[in-house]
Amino acid sequence: MSQIVLNNLGKSYGNVNIINGISLNIQEGEFIVLVGPSGCGKSTLLRMIAGLEDITSGELLMQGEVVNTLPAKKRDIAMVFQSYALYPHMKVRDNMSFALKLASVSKTERMARVEQAAEILGLTPLLDRLPRELSGGQRQRVAMGRALVRDPKAFLFDEPLSNLDAKLRHKMRAEIRKIHQRMGRTTIYVTHDQTEAMTMADRIVVLNGGHIEQVGTPETLYRDPDNLFVAGFIGTPEINTLPGVIQDGEVVLENGHRFPCPLSNHIEGMTIACALRPHHLHLSHTGMPAEIVLVEMTGEGQEIQVRVANQELIVVSHEKLPVQVGQPCFLDFDPAKVFLFDRQTGKRLRV
Repeated sequence: MSQIVLNNLGKSYGNVNIINGISLNIQEGEFIVLVGPSGCGKSTLLRMIAGLEDITSGELLMQGEVVNTLPAKKRDIAMVFQSYALYPHMKVRDNMSFALKLASVSKTERMARVEQAAEILGLTPLLDRLPRELSGGQRQRVAMGRALVRDPKAFLFDEPLSNLDAKLRHKMRAEIRKIHQRMGRTTIYVTHDQTEAMTMADRIVVLNGGHIEQVGTPETLYRDPDNLFVAGFIGTPEINTLPGVIQDGEVVLENGHRFPCPLSNHIEGMTIACALRPHHLHLSHTGMPAEIVLVEMTGEGQEIQVRVANQELIVVSHEKLPVQVGQPCFLDFDPAKVFLFDRQTGKRLRV
């Protein structure tokens, strides 16, 4: 297993900074997910750890040793790419064992490792097929098997499930997590899908613009976001935000609705953003006046889009309500469930 430490790591191309002084301590056996919008630097950071990108500044340590200039092949790390990268002329068995062959591992040992990995991944019946004879999910499992047989100190995954359909992604997420629990190897997983991050990670690293916004467990990031970016990025459907101001000890929203300010140290006149999870917002007989603009079924429940003044919000109901588009309604919520943020800086205002 491997402990990986990023110490003020930076990456730039000329005058363009891609990674801006990232520091992170990844413990042995931990499953870390790097998540963020496209272009935030998560894949670049992963490739720096793998040795596929040069490090411009800072230090990368593995097991206490600085490895900034250590070649990728000597870092004992296996990487699984989005594109599978299988050799089309080789059968599954040979694709999985090729790296071991290059490392001069005996044929007996190679085949034993391939058989073991194939059993874990459900690939045993497919070992004599060519990649073109496999489905997308099967190809991805072969790519994972190729990494498994190496028995590396750490696994790196770069959006490995983005080419798969929703049902298969769900299944593969579970398989990857089971493999991690079984092998206990340090794993760093990159995705733009926050649902993957929430369901797979021990800890999530939220990246934005080449820097870290927040690091924490999935529950911490969901229930206790440090800033408006994290609150908006983590959670499905996306969190509702309403602009407002603090006046006379109350939060006054732009639509005129007001409620007691939960902050003990509030600043009178501060412009704020109020954020509320969709399942904490309810249709009621009193509260903020609104109009229903869209109703979507989600199985037993509904996602209801409503318009309040000039703003649209999402309400999640866990039961089917007798509502229809164009119907007037009222919205109610528990003020204790509201996150408050400084509208200028985006930072969380805490009680």
